[in-house]
Amino acid sequence: MMAGLVLPDEPEIYTDADTMAQAIFDKADGEIRLALPLGLGKPVTLVNALVRVAAADRSLKLSVFTALTLRRPTPSSDMEKRFLGPAMDRLFGTAPSLLYADMIAEGSLPDNIEVSEFFFQAGSWLGNEYAQRHYISANYTHARDVLLAQKPNVLAQLMPRDGDLFSMSCNTDISADLFSMRAKGQMDFIAVVEVNDALPFMAGDAIVDSKYLDMVLDPAEQIDLFSVVRRPVSKAQHAISLHVSRLIPDGGTLQIGIGAIGDAVANALLLRNRAALNPIWDAAPLPLTGTETKPFEVGLYAVTEMLVGGLLALFEGDVVRREVDGATIHAGFFVEARDTYERLRKMPVSQRAKIQMKPVSFTNALYGDEQAKRAARVNARFVNGAMQVSLLGDAMSDAAKPGQVVSGVGGQFDFFEQAFALKDSHAVLTLPATRTSGGKVSSNIVWQLAVTTVPRHMRDIVVTEYGAAALRGQSDEEVIKRLICIADSRFQDELVAKSKAENKLSKDWQIPEEHRSNTPDMINDWLSPFVAPLLPDFPLGTDFSQIEKILLPALAELSNAAGSKTGLAKLLWASVARAPHPHESEAMDRIGYAPVPKLVDPLQARALRGALRRVSPRRKV
Repeated sequence: MMAGLVLPDEPEIYTDADTMAQAIFDKADGEIRLALPLGLGKPVTLVNALVRVAAADRSLKLSVFTALTLRRPTPSSDMEKRFLGPAMDRLFGTAPSLLYADMIAEGSLPDNIEVSEFFFQAGSWLGNEYAQRHYISANYTHARDVLLAQKPNVLAQLMPRDGDLFSMSCNTDISADLFSMRAKGQMDFIAVVEVNDALPFMAGDAIVDSKYLDMVLDPAEQIDLFSVVRRPVSKAQHAISLHVSRLIPDGGTLQIGIGAIGDAVANALLLRNRAALNPIWDAAPLPLTGTETKPFEVGLYAVTEMLVGGLLALFEGDVVRREVDGATIHAGFFVEARDTYERLRKMPVSQRAKIQMKPVSFTNALYGDEQAKRAARVNARFVNGAMQVSLLGDAMSDAAKPGQVVSGVGGQFDFFEQAFALKDSHAVLTLPATRTSGGKVSSNIVWQLAVTTVPRHMRDIVVTEYGAAALRGQSDEEVIKRLICIADSRFQDELVAKSKAENKLSKDWQIPEEHRSNTPDMINDWLSPFVAPLLPDFPLGTDFSQIEKILLPALAELSNAAGSKTGLAKLLWASVARAPHPHESEAMDRIGYAPVPKLVDPLQARALRGALRRVSPRRKV
């Protein structure tokens, strides 16, 4: 330990958060530099008390370094309020919001409180001046060093308890390194914990003996855990997963990210293990790449910064089963849907022990015991999402436009570094070929990016619903050709013309005929026969009700038409020209509109009815 530091025999126990918060300020001489874990591990009750105490006494100073502040969505329209309002607690949990986040959103954060994040909850701080100004861009493996430079004097975390032992559970990511450095005398801080027994008690590097804690908040009422809502998987996303599943070698190493594509990839690998994908692949109307199509005999080992529901499903489905040092999964943190927490809690201890939580310095980097890591991480495939990819192969994953951060770099670049450093390993970037906004469709494969997350000299494999493009080691011209071949055909000619105008593509090159039919209709025709039961909207389950699941595609249709007179007109026409959706009355009632059409229905109700009829399985009248 640092000179003069004496560990308490037992931590001080508090039941009142405000009393404990004042005590922490007293111990820190009125200035707290707070190391706060990202995501789920934030001790919300205690952090809110610290903010209240600081806000009430401006002579105090509170600086917070963290990431991924979880916030329930704020409905921005009447339709969103109607849909989310009645389901908010069921979908996201009932944990109180973080007071500092509320203040940032309202523009009322006091000058004596400062908050910096290195990763945002996706889209949550777009347009917020304070959050955007205080964002720190850092690879996940570098975030610890950024934190250390700020000399934190308090570490606070949410932990479950088992007797005298506590578990970092969902957040070993940076905290495990900090506790280790503190034990070695390399740094000093006040270690404080808020008890929450709903968190799974993870063992290994996550264990913290109570003798290493200074203060513990044992509240009379523990907070609910934040739940991440799984989004429905579209046919385009299922198609992406079918391409990815052919790139994963048996006996290899896997990392996948959170979100619908990650869920779809997990589903596809489970189907591949059952030899259930052959009929889908045989029916493919486009060229398929990748030769890894057989069931898994050896199984996979997973090393990932984030333990996502897809990896847990692969673990439970016996696809992720290759062991390294007694573990089949090494992960740095998790925040997921509520069923993931419950499954981890109820899992037999011997089975849960095969999921070992580690610091991100272990999962995201080869530094430290590099020889052993290289031996374990054979044939690795790091699968992550991007928002846009340029024709020269660089990727944009963290920003919507210059200066406005959507999420952050996180560990994506770390995994690209590993992919290039490890033998026979690859970084796989996934993205739908197009996006729709305000009724306008645009390509996600573009000539040039506004912001670069992964530079083109690290281009590797890019996958859209139209195929996989292997880019590593290829010339600029070949990279352009391969990316155009997996772009949406509505934009291919424009991309070809731009590439030729920039002298990056031979003037006589033509798009191969087998890649000229890259359209949503082609994907729909290919996959529709296999939707049930192989390619469901929610392959890993959902907290949405049956009626809400029916409403989701209609609300997406309504959103895509927003801002477009033509799009709105199509919906209004469908509301009278198409047969009713089989569950139309229940769906309209769930949103708070008349179940049966009326002449006095508001415009938005008629548009929603039209959207329901456009996505209905029934045919036109």
